[in-house]
Amino acid sequence: MPRKLLKFLIVFDNTSLLYFPGQFLSGKVLMELQDDTPVLGLHFHVIGEGVVRVGSGRHERLFDKENYIDFRMRLLGEPGHGASVLSPGIHSFPFKLGLPMGLPSTFLGTHGWVQYYCKAALREPNGLTHKNQQVFIVMNPIDLNSEPPVLAQEFELSVEHKLGVGCVGGGVVQCRVSLDRGAYVPGESVALSAVVDNRSRTLIKATRAALTETIQYVAHGKVAAREVRELARVAHGRVRGGQAQRWRDVLYVPPLPPTNLRGCHLISVQYDVFFILEPKSLEKEVKLQLPVLLGTYPFRDDDAERPPTHYPTTLPIFRPWLADKQSQ
Repeated sequence: MPRKLLKFLIVFDNTSLLYFPGQFLSGKVLMELQDDTPVLGLHFHVIGEGVVRVGSGRHERLFDKENYIDFRMRLLGEPGHGASVLSPGIHSFPFKLGLPMGLPSTFLGTHGWVQYYCKAALREPNGLTHKNQQVFIVMNPIDLNSEPPVLAQEFELSVEHKLGVGCVGGGVVQCRVSLDRGAYVPGESVALSAVVDNRSRTLIKATRAALTETIQYVAHGKVAAREVRELARVAHGRVRGGQAQRWRDVLYVPPLPPTNLRGCHLISVQYDVFFILEPKSLEKEVKLQLPVLLGTYPFRDDDAERPPTHYPTTLPIFRPWLADKQSQ
């Protein structure tokens, strides 16, 4: 039997496939037919969903889902009516939908995702149904200029920690860490300053700072899984007893989705700068945690001498470790 349906495509007017909440999602379903073709209906479905899935197949332990968009329309045909006959050639069926405000950004993680896509189904009277789907990307931007002003200011954290026991290496280590501000966008750098004053007899064998991403997955109100990834790191050497160490370094912010996936209740994303001291022997690490907000649009730069900030114009959703995991 000759093939009647030569092409069946979903085409968006926005070729970048990137949309913001409140914008119109518009485009057309295109089909190219070789012969006269009877059709019962052309159905169109727009879906936005968040999913958490821990485990897979028979070993799936937890699953939860929430819907953000579930919009259906019929582009051709009426319920209860007979088939329509489409002539040979190209046929175009437009669609247009206003995206709700407050949609969470597209996200892809190891144990869950936020995904948006359209599905089209063409039904023939003989029971045959042709299907196709197309993913689109949603970015719910965070403008740092609309966040609390305190995030634009320098902030610091300090700790005094006891090392050793009594006269055997006993003493304290004082550590003070500061960041130039509390919020950034991808492409910027975190300016970090620190002072480590080792007033003990215990050697601090290394100091380091790291920008981390913590992803938490929730299913049925309980934490189902948690991922912590180190995104950038700088390290310095040892600090002997009675010595001090001073830091002035930067941590580059790579392409990342915004903090917290606002609007999603199953997946949360948090970013932190950790400053870590590693004492010698059996002493535990000393950790200072400084939360940072990651946004989409940077603070307005009123200092003409500073170079302009460069940041991605598309939403980063690729996670390199996912490919590594799937290849294992």
